[in-house]
Amino acid sequence: MNAQEQTSPNGWRVFHGTGRPPVVPPPLPQAPPWRRFLGAPSQPAPPDEPEAAVRRLGPGHVTPQLGPDEIDIVNAALLLRRPLLITGPPGIGKSTLAYVISRELGLGRVLEWSIVSRTTLRDGLYVHDAMGRAQSIAAWQAGLRGAAAPEPVPEADGTELVPDGAEQAAGAAGAAAGPGGVNPAAVPGRRQLPPSLGDFITLGPLGTALLPYDRPRVLLVDELDKSDIDLPNDLLHVLENGSYDVPELVRDAADTARVHTSDPAGQALVRDGRVECREFPVVVITSNGEREFPAAFRRRCLPLEMPTPSREQLLALVEGHLGVRPEATEELVDEFVRQIQSGGTHSLDQLLNAVQMTTAGGFQADGDGRKLVEMLLRDLAKGR
Repeated sequence: MNAQEQTSPNGWRVFHGTGRPPVVPPPLPQAPPWRRFLGAPSQPAPPDEPEAAVRRLGPGHVTPQLGPDEIDIVNAALLLRRPLLITGPPGIGKSTLAYVISRELGLGRVLEWSIVSRTTLRDGLYVHDAMGRAQSIAAWQAGLRGAAAPEPVPEADGTELVPDGAEQAAGAAGAAAGPGGVNPAAVPGRRQLPPSLGDFITLGPLGTALLPYDRPRVLLVDELDKSDIDLPNDLLHVLENGSYDVPELVRDAADTARVHTSDPAGQALVRDGRVECREFPVVVITSNGEREFPAAFRRRCLPLEMPTPSREQLLALVEGHLGVRPEATEELVDEFVRQIQSGGTHSLDQLLNAVQMTTAGGFQADGDGRKLVEMLLRDLAKGR
């Protein structure tokens, strides 16, 4: 952040809640000294995924659902390199904020980590396919034995005598053969290398987000309140230090390993079994408020209470997703607002589904279609 940005009104803000893709990705403010990291080697820019953003945000521009106070909290999280802990009722658009931030700041594909009661920290960091590696090593060793099998001995009657054990070795070599039935170890002048450990390690969403990118990745940790009670505490070290170790790679003799990532066909180079970010990721953690988190965890996050959209925001949201404002949209939005104000539990998806039905040829929201509309806008708290 230069001196001009610091003295200009609101110059410290880089996020405005519009969700409009930038012509040129804006520079982010420099991290405070205690949130700077030195991860290496630098990774290539992540892939973009515009289709996922369209599914979440619609093809049009997003009318801000956040007010000035909420937008300030998001900008503070970007400046301080701290996670956002977003709370609010289900279906209000908490996870959508991750896609708004990513698209507006040009940060590429959003990494999603959906939490369930069985989720552990390691699930988010990396997975080691130990069984697949053991099978691959066994096939490689069998291929070496097959390549070194003795030559058959010609007999006087023209037949060939195969020494004991050679047939079994040849069969094992066939199992290790590549495409076309050719065993690389048996090709003259070609030596088959042992399986690389990195081929059997895949970084999870959290592990991928902590790779040393020049610009931060966006990580969505969805519904953390559904996790085991220990997971928030397990996250403390990673969120504070921006790094983690892969013990299997630390013990490996090789100094570097190329591993798989959570991006499609993505790979990354890891040195000495340690991953450290260069820019702390934009971490968006959502919670439905089903339980409280430990104070130590909350201290590391900036809290944001997602407000209920106003009538005007709901109308703009529908138009942004559908590209048009169908007839009877205002009546459906008014009904949706009334049900929310009466204390019911509703999702924005329900409103979009009900409005979408009005675009079906011949469908009438009143008369016979009224029962279907009521079903689409039902109170989710009633269990059916």
